[in-house]
Amino acid sequence: MKRIKKYTLIILSMTLMAGCEGFLDKNPTDQLSSSLFWKSKSDFDNALTAIYGTIQNSMYSFGAPNLDVLTDNGYGQHNYWGSREIVQGNINPTSGGYVSNIYSSSYQAIARVNIFLDQLSNYMGTDISPEQIGVYEGEAKFFRAYFYFELYKAYGSVPVVTAPLNLENQHQEKQPESAVLAQITADLNEAIGKLSAVPFSDGAGHVVKSSAEGLLLRVLMYDAYDENGNAKMDVLQDAKSLATSLMGAGYGLADEYVNVFKDGTQEGNKEIIFSIKFLAPDNATSMDQWYGDWFVISPLQNFVDDYECIDGLPYGESPLTDTEQPFNNRDSRLTKTVFKDIVDWGDGNTHTPSNGGPTTFGLKKFLTPSLIPYGYSTRSQQDWVLLRYADVLLMYAELENELSGPNADVYDAINEVRLRSDMPALPAGLSKEEMRERIRHERRIELAFEGLRLYDLKRWRIAEDVLNNVEDGIVGYHYEDKFFHWPIPQSEIDKSNGILEQNPDYQ
Repeated sequence: MKRIKKYTLIILSMTLMAGCEGFLDKNPTDQLSSSLFWKSKSDFDNALTAIYGTIQNSMYSFGAPNLDVLTDNGYGQHNYWGSREIVQGNINPTSGGYVSNIYSSSYQAIARVNIFLDQLSNYMGTDISPEQIGVYEGEAKFFRAYFYFELYKAYGSVPVVTAPLNLENQHQEKQPESAVLAQITADLNEAIGKLSAVPFSDGAGHVVKSSAEGLLLRVLMYDAYDENGNAKMDVLQDAKSLATSLMGAGYGLADEYVNVFKDGTQEGNKEIIFSIKFLAPDNATSMDQWYGDWFVISPLQNFVDDYECIDGLPYGESPLTDTEQPFNNRDSRLTKTVFKDIVDWGDGNTHTPSNGGPTTFGLKKFLTPSLIPYGYSTRSQQDWVLLRYADVLLMYAELENELSGPNADVYDAINEVRLRSDMPALPAGLSKEEMRERIRHERRIELAFEGLRLYDLKRWRIAEDVLNNVEDGIVGYHYEDKFFHWPIPQSEIDKSNGILEQNPDYQ
């Protein structure tokens, strides 16, 4: 059995989307009222299911690989979420796609959480134990922190709303970035204190303590560098405590790299710290159709060339370089991440995409071999892995290298990831700066198209240098420092009665 509960979107609109214009949609008149809901534990279970449903939004789940087309990793020929305009630097307050959708979808999700927590705090029934109430609070606050982190990364300073909105308080002013970050960390610390300490594989698909620790670690790593790219040692020290806790929480690398992403090898997988659940046919996705048939994502040549040869030397420098058969003698993750022209699983199990690929390369990493041929009838149910142990190891290697230099712990962490894919250990004697570059390379390869590349380029403060030097893009790249924060959607500014202010670079 894949999971106890399907995260089908049970939309309990009277409670979960009630409120006012700005952050929330208006309350439909043909659905349940709150006087008929919030009467039993089952009502809270259903409402919590709807909160889990918010993260199934394709932008955050099976569509997350598209975030990498905003980077030097790939190109998105279908322009999902306005990716082409963002790459070209055409970003303004009226932009749609990511620029507006992250804002609206995040606050809609936060509204659900706030209503849930408000009703939970006022619940007088006896069928929910105090312990279960604490778990409910921890799960809900995990998701509130997740969506505030999305807002924080995209816009920086935003309104911080922790209670249901009504006609009196619907217009909220922005809070400083420090206040947004404080809210994220407070929610996650509270979640850590209330959630179960079992590994995610034993949590029946629910958020557990280590899931919250993993998300908080990612938050801290995002905030661990100043505007000049210099490491903040105090933040990294806090991050080290979290990483160390996670490295002793019962997780480990899956024996096979692709088992993390394939349906049938995800349940009970010791590497997964949190994933977004799907189950065909009623709760399926278009993942295999998008990436295996439509060529929604086309990896760029520079990305493919960044995979080392099996001797650990760069492609083109290694004596094992084979320009006639460039996939030969390469890091095994290349053929598991990228296909060229057709999807080939061996033994004649192939699929020729209906769309052409602008770079001839396609994204293979998340595809399901048994669902060939991919098409409109394909119902994908592989879960989207949001947090996994390999990322923790690489974050630990990064922070320990910044704190103490390339000591044995740094080598052990990064080499554990490399050896899983039969790549040789890094050479001894690397300097701190050399190790930093090797860790950044390893993150690009290991976490390719998991939606983290832009996060990394921004937090290291190297996005402008990297993206403006992409020479093999299908469209021209243009990145400015001001794009570290996107503009607040103009539609939200207009609805705020002058209370919500635009980010300074877009006024």
